[in-house]
Amino acid sequence: MKFTRILLKLSGEALMEENEQFSHTKLSNLAVVIRRMVEEGVQVGIVVGAGNIFRARSANLDIVDRVTADNVGMLATIMNASILRDYLRGEGLKSKILSPREVRPLTSAFARDLALNLMQSGHVLIFAGGTGNPYFTTDSAASLRALEISADVLLKGTQVDGVYDKDPHKYSDARRYEQLTYDQVIDQRLGVMDLTAVTLCREQGLPMFVFDITDPESLLKAVRGEQKGTWIKKEF
Repeated sequence: MKFTRILLKLSGEALMEENEQFSHTKLSNLAVVIRRMVEEGVQVGIVVGAGNIFRARSANLDIVDRVTADNVGMLATIMNASILRDYLRGEGLKSKILSPREVRPLTSAFARDLALNLMQSGHVLIFAGGTGNPYFTTDSAASLRALEISADVLLKGTQVDGVYDKDPHKYSDARRYEQLTYDQVIDQRLGVMDLTAVTLCREQGLPMFVFDITDPESLLKAVRGEQKGTWIKKEF
């Protein structure tokens, strides 16, 4: 394995099918791949979004306060984390949800020492509830938790096979980058992750890898260093 401790950022859409909030097939396949990774000695942390349930930016902010919308979104990530945790447990894995504040009976309060001890004992950790503060995305939460657990890499599983210069779903001539620096992502506003998340990774030198996780097998290939995607680092 190329990495021994990873932080995987998943969108809520990665858990759903077109007409289903939760896809049994996708969740089952993802759990199987994560079990295989753990069996090969990889320590796994996961941050999952909530786009399959609720998007704060899609709320009617003329009526719903932005702080309220963000807090609802953070609660939705705990719902997703709870479903994912049970699929992981169904594969025989030890798994626990940590969030900024304890939400009984679903989560325990995040503490770095607790997280590290659990990962070293073989638990797959799901970090839910965002950063615990409004105005921050789950991308920012992923960068923050990746740094706190000293992950080797932040893997962002998306619905496209890397970072493009423009939307590949709209433009046939869109060009995929194989590698980028943090500064290029920020200066070109490429939108792979929010700027706070990218800046955190840049300041601490945490590499990021963006890849297509439509087929969960690609996660295993990414951890082995075999998957096509886009690397984001300080320099190459």
